[in-house]
Amino acid sequence: MTTPIKLYKLPDGPYIERDDASGFLDDDWDSLFQMEDLHAHLSGVALKEKEADLEKCLAPIGSQEVWACGVTYYSSQMARIEESKGGGNFYERVYAAERPEIFFKATPARVSGPGQQVRIRKDSTWDVPEPELTFALSSHGEIIGYTIGNDMSSRSIEGENPLYLPQAKTYQQCAGLGPCILITPTPLAPTTEIRMIIKRNSMVTFYGQCKLSDMKRTPEELRDYLLRELEFPVGAFVMTGTGIVPGHDFTLQPNDEVNITIEPIGTLTNYVVRKDR
Repeated sequence: MTTPIKLYKLPDGPYIERDDASGFLDDDWDSLFQMEDLHAHLSGVALKEKEADLEKCLAPIGSQEVWACGVTYYSSQMARIEESKGGGNFYERVYAAERPEIFFKATPARVSGPGQQVRIRKDSTWDVPEPELTFALSSHGEIIGYTIGNDMSSRSIEGENPLYLPQAKTYQQCAGLGPCILITPTPLAPTTEIRMIIKRNSMVTFYGQCKLSDMKRTPEELRDYLLRELEFPVGAFVMTGTGIVPGHDFTLQPNDEVNITIEPIGTLTNYVVRKDR
């Protein structure tokens, strides 16, 4: 049985935690996504011993694109029907269809790391974070590990018209990733929980949880559809959809604190901002 390895991106370079040792790598970040067997490489590579402050970890991304999937949980389907103005049948059909919904989410420059800011649009009136298991894809098309994704979304814009989804999903600081990539060739157990806590003025204003077993589609299925007509020379990240959707009576506000936990990956914390000018 293989033991997962945590891969962090720190200001001084890639850093790993494994059972027998922790330390920095000599490898370039993007080259890690191009290896045939990353877990085997990290299991045996010599590490540079140097003090590391994991509180300063960055988003675990280099030149990788971020893609996302929608309506992969029943709860997400129902929420989309609720928010949609006349497009309810559209989401029912997506949930039931053989082909999943997959869309482009973000370039690396639009991704925030742990402790960094994520944005709500100034032209949106209903905004939510979407906590999602996110898999890391190698340049060879293999799922090499998992991280936590925060898919920031404008429900008011997408709800007005499903064709507005690119505007509801893709903008500056529209995604969070981190705190690390759990490198493992073994899929996470279906019993794995995703939990989200949103705090406002230090008080919990929303709590939700779900399990991976609630997801209709597997990461492998989503990967296979994505790769039908796409190549990723330096790999990619794929958000797998959310099973936690706050109700219509909740919308994010500036300074909210969003905490998403998936064990054994860790917790991703982001802070909400809005650019009013």
